[in-house]
Amino acid sequence: MPSFSSPEPYILWLTGAGVLIALVAWLPLALKRLPLSLPIICVGIGAVVFSLPAVSLRPLPLSYADITERFTEFIVIIALMGAGLKLDRVFSWRRWNVTWRLLAVTMPLSIAAITAIGGWGLGLSWIAALLLGACLAPTDPVLASDVQVGPPKTGEEDEVRFGLTSEAGLNDGFAFPFVNLAIALGISASTGEPWAREWVFHSVLWEIGVGVVGGWLIGRLFGWLTFHVPAETKLAQTGDGLIAIAATFVSYGVTELLNCYGFLAVFITALTLRRSHRDHEFNREMHDITEQVERIGMMVLLILFGGALVSGLLQPIGWVDVLAAAIIILVVRPVTGLIGLAGLRADLSEKMTLAFFGIRGVGSFYYLAYALNHVELAGGERLWAIVGLVALFSILLHGLTVTPAMRLLDKLQGRDPDADLPPPGLKGPAADTERA
Repeated sequence: MPSFSSPEPYILWLTGAGVLIALVAWLPLALKRLPLSLPIICVGIGAVVFSLPAVSLRPLPLSYADITERFTEFIVIIALMGAGLKLDRVFSWRRWNVTWRLLAVTMPLSIAAITAIGGWGLGLSWIAALLLGACLAPTDPVLASDVQVGPPKTGEEDEVRFGLTSEAGLNDGFAFPFVNLAIALGISASTGEPWAREWVFHSVLWEIGVGVVGGWLIGRLFGWLTFHVPAETKLAQTGDGLIAIAATFVSYGVTELLNCYGFLAVFITALTLRRSHRDHEFNREMHDITEQVERIGMMVLLILFGGALVSGLLQPIGWVDVLAAAIIILVVRPVTGLIGLAGLRADLSEKMTLAFFGIRGVGSFYYLAYALNHVELAGGERLWAIVGLVALFSILLHGLTVTPAMRLLDKLQGRDPDADLPPPGLKGPAADTERA
């Protein structure tokens, strides 16, 4: 009789990684027409796994503060590169009108409203309330993939999908000044140092300006190397979409070394790289690899998030926090979204969809981890609990409604939601079979 010893942790991790990658490839197809999303499945898996008695790890973000910041940062920058690469619409102030409305009106109003809720409704300090508003105002570029445009040149770019994709790509960079404002106010409160001049000239003007210019220059460089050098040596000849990952890391690394907003730079780099040869098939290769890496990272993070939920992340939550989270999801974003879109030439159904699907998630986790790693604020556990609860509400509500909502929108606009096309993210021979 063979004897069975307890498996090594390495073997268990290897098996789990194999199952995870299989789910990455298969679940988008399985969930294509169901009112269910991949993030919901991942959170559920994490909750089950970390509830097992044999699993002793408790993945609470404050216990792994540096890892939380860096891991969420990595996922967001990969998502930003993918978002920029898949936008077919040529950049212009007029054609991106919906984006500017969501950035210039909806996001500041959301920050102000959430700050007021935090300060007056939740009893947070005004610095903590401002940080909460800055964390929860931006639409997430990672979890919002189900409402974003399809891969390059697939034609899946109506006004709603374009608006949510472009907003998610840019609002991370424009929310960062408010995160830095909360940090500056927190430091000033403890040291008495002045903050206004440094914040205006560095955190706003320098970091946004250099982030845009730096991202554009790096995008131009990679665009030239990829598409325009002599045919024998241009990077597109490699057929290897990993070039997009290289551009992501270089753009983020260089601009962060210049002490400016790397998130903004990465998205600008992606737009500029795509513009270098908008119709080249290699854009699809670059987009595909970024999407695969993003989805693996997202699934791991959400499994850990599910584990944090069952490990006590929401323990500091009271009924008033639950009410506030519901208001942030159901009232603040929809109302500020409709205010920002007032006067836009679009159907009411489009405006309501744009306003409703302001999904919160991985970006919010990064902002909070970053801020708490740079300034000491009282009540960090409660802030994490509130942000976690809002993200959970968003994952459940938006995840359950996104498929029927987008199918209904397609029908209202004369598109066939049951067209025999693979869902965004399906790659390889399976995708070719679906299109055949």
